[in-house]
Amino acid sequence: MKIALAGAGAFGEKHLDALARIEGVEVVSLIGRALEATQKVADKYGIAHVTTELDEALAKPEIDAVILATPTQLHASQAIACMNAGKHVQVEIPLADSLADAEAVNDKQRETGLVAMVGHTRRFNPSHQYIHNRIRSGALSVQQMDVQTYFFRRTNINAKGEPRSWTDHLLWHHAAHTVDLFAWQAGPIVDAHAMQGPIHPDLGIAMDMSIQMKAESGAICTLSLSFNNDGPLGTFFRYICDNGTFIARYDDLVTGREEPVDLTGVAVSSNGIELQDREFVAAIREGREPRASVAQVLPCYRVLGSLETQLAG
Repeated sequence: MKIALAGAGAFGEKHLDALARIEGVEVVSLIGRALEATQKVADKYGIAHVTTELDEALAKPEIDAVILATPTQLHASQAIACMNAGKHVQVEIPLADSLADAEAVNDKQRETGLVAMVGHTRRFNPSHQYIHNRIRSGALSVQQMDVQTYFFRRTNINAKGEPRSWTDHLLWHHAAHTVDLFAWQAGPIVDAHAMQGPIHPDLGIAMDMSIQMKAESGAICTLSLSFNNDGPLGTFFRYICDNGTFIARYDDLVTGREEPVDLTGVAVSSNGIELQDREFVAAIREGREPRASVAQVLPCYRVLGSLETQLAG
């Protein structure tokens, strides 16, 4: 399978590392904003074709699929362009930064029948898969999730600490992880509320946010997000269940007493990004809907759209 990757930044390299571990997959084109920087990444990973234009890669008939690790504001239009070119597409989270754009991508997927998946990595981290499997088996149910998403980003930098050309967003990007995960673990969301702190004078976004949700099952979730937090950094999920408490830190899981949970056998890898990319490739090969398809995650973006309306009011 021949894949093009758009976005040679911090997350693009995570995908390149992951794809290198999947048999029968070759990244044949790398698309980036700055040619010189993109060429350096291509040289590092042995990618022959480099361009600054997505359309140039989409015109290549040998390319089967595209992974988009580009700025959020481009995700919806680029995903639609990929499907218009007959390419399967995986869009890094978030699918879009508006509900209308998310719906448009879903409409295009239904029209073309191509595999269209969104990088909702929490569905793939072994830690969250372990909890999900126990929920499905009836071994436990979620009563409450307490989630902290904390970064220190008072300037416009990426995960590698490098300047970037676009602005991140707590609601449409970082909250999307938890909104989708909560519904995946506890059931459909029936109520949601949000509050935000002051708008940054230069970045034009809220640097602090609080979201509360309730699932159809009765479970509740409290999500705190900040770009002002000076360590520790990352996202930490506390699952308070009827049969135990667990804390997930990306691919790792401990009990509420900080005892490591053995995740052996949960998945073929301990790397959530690799598992996400494996699912994308497998869905294409098997001609099926992937986990975290556009259709499956669309309810998350409907919740985000309603929260945006609340915050604007």
